Amino acid sequence: MSPITLSDIQAAAARLDGHIVRTPLLESAALSAAAGCRLLVKAEVLQRTGAFKIRGALNKMMSLSPEARERGVVASSSGNHGNALAAAAKMFGVAATIVMPADAPAMKIDNTRRNGAEIVLYDRAREDRFAIVEKLSHEKGLTNVPPYDDVDVMSGQGTIGIEIIDQCDAIGAKPDAVLIPSSGGGLSSGTTVAVKARSSATQCYTVEPDGFDRMARSLESGEREKNSRNAGSIQDALIGAPTPGKLTFAALSANGARGLSVTDEEAMAAMSALFHHLKLVAEPGGAAAVAAVLTRKLDLKGKTVVAVCSGGNVDASLFAEAITGKAN
Repeated sequence: MSPITLSDIQAAAARLDGHIVRTPLLESAALSAAAGCRLLVKAEVLQRTGAFKIRGALNKMMSLSPEARERGVVASSSGNHGNALAAAAKMFGVAATIVMPADAPAMKIDNTRRNGAEIVLYDRAREDRFAIVEKLSHEKGLTNVPPYDDVDVMSGQGTIGIEIIDQCDAIGAKPDAVLIPSSGGGLSSGTTVAVKARSSATQCYTVEPDGFDRMARSLESGEREKNSRNAGSIQDALIGAPTPGKLTFAALSANGARGLSVTDEEAMAAMSALFHHLKLVAEPGGAAAVAAVLTRKLDLKGKTVVAVCSGGNVDASLFAEAITGKAN
């Protein structure tokens, strides 16, 4: 049984109305030709803070009691969730502490600090970010805002699914498949719940980095699987969660989602394609779903497919390498 419903997501959409960007659903004939299907790209790179995460973070912030806001919030994040929570906290004058891996892209660390958050760095390979967050929460009385396994966060991210179906309806498109980048599963679960509630025939897929496909393996086995490592991919936004969330996995399983994975090289090629055909700046993890379509991980010939381009917070040197094919 899914822990969130369409009504939860609709309530989040009403709460967020006027506070977030209704990002466009973009199409390029050249990109569709390369994919061998009609490819529609949900451009969350154009969202506030450069990624989808503001939806869930702001929905959570708006749901907190005044007392909880007064004490402050804490979260662990490879960058996008932390930056979004910092931005949401700033809107309400709330103190935010963000626990980030020391190897996170400099842009993500700088953006989060610029939004007024206190940054606590940790070693991704040797330290447990959840233990650090728990310690800070206990010592300072801060409210932990999970990056994915939280009903308010999932519902906020799910507003993307409502927008996708509304936008498809507006152009007379019926999506056969929706592909969504996934780490812990907040984005993929919320979006899947909304899409399936509005378009039951649409098949939803999570997309993860090769070697970090814990959600794909979990959906296949029916049990929450763990990644064997937590570092070693440039798709940094998609490797932070060692195991799928309990709530997110339940929501995806209840809605028949399936999982795919892409290599770093495939993600980089998708970044280049998104830039050249749609003029979008995507980070590696943000381009994962588009990469899965372009490399034909599924037989989608003649179908209408939506790929969520989830974030665009990428360091300039890596982006230059992606679009030119040359390391700097």
